[in-house]
Amino acid sequence: MSEDIVEKQAVSDIFVLFFDSLPATYQIIDTSRSDTDFREVIIAELENGDKAVVKLSDNDFTDPHRIAVWQRTVEEYRRLGYYCPRIFADKTGGFPTVRYKGRNCVAYAEEYSAYRLADERHNITDSDDISTPEKYVDDAWVMTARIASEYLSYADFPSGYCLFEKFCPSDKNDEVLDVALDWKNYAETLPVEFQPQIERIWKLWCDNRAALEPLYRKLPTTVLQADLNSTNLLVDDDGNFVGVCDFNLCGREVFLNYLMRETRCSAFSAELNEILCRLKLVSGYYHFSDIEKQAALMLYRCLKPLWWDSVYMLKKLGGDTVAQQKCLDEIEELFTRDIDFSTYMTA
Repeated sequence: MSEDIVEKQAVSDIFVLFFDSLPATYQIIDTSRSDTDFREVIIAELENGDKAVVKLSDNDFTDPHRIAVWQRTVEEYRRLGYYCPRIFADKTGGFPTVRYKGRNCVAYAEEYSAYRLADERHNITDSDDISTPEKYVDDAWVMTARIASEYLSYADFPSGYCLFEKFCPSDKNDEVLDVALDWKNYAETLPVEFQPQIERIWKLWCDNRAALEPLYRKLPTTVLQADLNSTNLLVDDDGNFVGVCDFNLCGREVFLNYLMRETRCSAFSAELNEILCRLKLVSGYYHFSDIEKQAALMLYRCLKPLWWDSVYMLKKLGGDTVAQQKCLDEIEELFTRDIDFSTYMTA
């Protein structure tokens, strides 16, 4: 039996668990990240003419319980007036494990989106008066702020942006600590004259993180989609933002942490300015408490100085010791610079 026939039969066997009509044609999109994070999306046109989506996952952060939380979160976004493709269980009301391509995959169905992705709409037009994906970002942050202000409390696991806890059972640490350790390990390969400064920076980071942790655990949380980018933002035919898709990083989250983590620029100054602008924007829809304002500076110092961009900056400098010194000075300065975040956290 040919591989195509085997694949077609496997797809049909999965779709029949969710739908009364079988696929007439289908497309498979591989969204896997590694051998331990297998993910595929099957988009099908059914024999009855409907379009349908089934998602399959074999990793340690996708299971029926989490999918049920994603499903509920989709409905919370929709309740606030934002479009998100609905998530569907199978005909028995569950999210089954199926044998697919030699793997045991958790499966769930998803509504075929009624709207296009922001990056697709941008890429298919040459018109100068059409909004680019960047212009949808403010609307997406307003949406997220409104969800944050609901203080949803039903998720017992963190989002993919978690701090002080692991996202996947197989993770050794939270991602922020892992990246900081990567920075430290690379920095320790720099010339010996830099090592006292590197030790100072590492101590500043560790002391700040230790001071932040007890305060951070008191910050309010909600449940967020937790993956804002143009490949997940949905827009209508007029270029208006309507909602978001892809909830597989969804979970319990501190809104302030998420806002800072999701704001990325290549330069510290530009990144800080973007964070301040977003804080001001969302403060019209989300009330930052006194404890959040108190934690903001420590959170910034935990997340930004030793993030991936800092690792990349040091590596790309090669053996240029003058540039290395400038880079280290800029990183160290972030731990002593006083930033008045609270001014931007008030409507």
